[in-house]
Amino acid sequence: MSVSTAAAARTVCAPLPVLGRDVTVPLVTGGEVTYAALDYAASAPALQRVWDDVAAYAPYYGSVHRGAGYLSQLSTDLFENARRTVTEFLDCRPDDQLVFTRSTTDSLNLLARALPAGCQVFVFETEHHASLLPWQDAQVTYLNAPRTPRQAVETLERALADRDPHGPALVCVTGASNVTGELWPVRELAAAAHAHGARIVLDAAQLAPHHPVSVQDLDVDWVAFSGHKLYAPFGAGVLAGRADWLVAADPYLAGGGASRKVTRREDGGVDVEWHESAARHEAGSPNVIGAYSIASACKALTEAGFDSLVAREEYLIAEVRAGLAGIPQVKVLSLFGDDAPRVGVISFVVEGWNSSHFAAALSAEYGIGVRDGLFCAHPLVRTLLGSDPQTQGECGAPEAAPGEKSLNAIRVSFGAGTPDEHVERFVTAVRELVSEGARWQYRTEDGRCVPAV
Repeated sequence: MSVSTAAAARTVCAPLPVLGRDVTVPLVTGGEVTYAALDYAASAPALQRVWDDVAAYAPYYGSVHRGAGYLSQLSTDLFENARRTVTEFLDCRPDDQLVFTRSTTDSLNLLARALPAGCQVFVFETEHHASLLPWQDAQVTYLNAPRTPRQAVETLERALADRDPHGPALVCVTGASNVTGELWPVRELAAAAHAHGARIVLDAAQLAPHHPVSVQDLDVDWVAFSGHKLYAPFGAGVLAGRADWLVAADPYLAGGGASRKVTRREDGGVDVEWHESAARHEAGSPNVIGAYSIASACKALTEAGFDSLVAREEYLIAEVRAGLAGIPQVKVLSLFGDDAPRVGVISFVVEGWNSSHFAAALSAEYGIGVRDGLFCAHPLVRTLLGSDPQTQGECGAPEAAPGEKSLNAIRVSFGAGTPDEHVERFVTAVRELVSEGARWQYRTEDGRCVPAV
């Protein structure tokens, strides 16, 4: 990136205001510092706009769909308007359904429960566990990690060509890796899936907070994402896409709201008529605040303009990557290579350091929050680190004491709310730790590396 381009990118837009931007944390070496939240890929901080919208609604909170009172009616309108807002944000087709869930994981498990009998599922080993594991009850084909976007498409095409062409099939693919941040060729993969009579679901958990996601433009059949990665707390997610498989499946949860009519039979049992709308898979009292917070975040990102947000994020990515590239002991993990487009998610290892030790030092000595471990993408990280992708491990838990060889990595991630100063401080901290070492002693406690006291 040229100097002029970098300067332009920096001034495209200021960071979006987020909660916690002024929080200070203590350092083990003494004093306090403003916390640098660089773990967006796990949970992004809530946008101030989202928090304000929720606070304004909170006094009017009421039951949804089945209440005659004013607050119930208001909450019902809010919930359904949120559905329309998110539908527009995703550019869904007119006849698509949008179901509010708990998370991406919940969304993909819902879809897994809705698969037609005999459905074949194709998924790359590079997926987050949320999109790798829900298909255990189906006939699953796990595809090896590709090393280029073109190889990803070719790998999928070969696998689909060998399948039974008469039965249903589903491809599950991420939009942006939660480990490397690299963008996947979703449109090309969707075309390959459809050419072989398969459908495709997009895990947009890491894509939607950084880039616009259009169901119609990408030509995917479903899309899933989580509110907590889209600057919206309160534990809600989304599954949006074609209605037929969802309507044909039994409800994900049986209970009130999913049922249209329940009657007793003469033999003592009950007959149930289920809704055919999204309510079919939204049993129980819906998370209206969670849904509203997602809709608020969608509005905020749309109004800020993704062109500006992407331009600024690309500047931050370039700054971090250039800084890490100048430290010989640091190895950045990548599937597709240095030139691959990506979002603000970068994983790396540091020669001579246990990743948990390094992440603990960033936090305790510099007030910087990153993530270490295998990032709930064990096969991918182990492949990138050159180890057996079948080896099991526990999410986020280091497997060696500080200073010993570990198969974990460090992940830094950022987004629309990240100030320049946070990434600058991060690069400086990495350089200092590598050159000077930690200034504090650390020990292992409950599988985590923590400062010794």
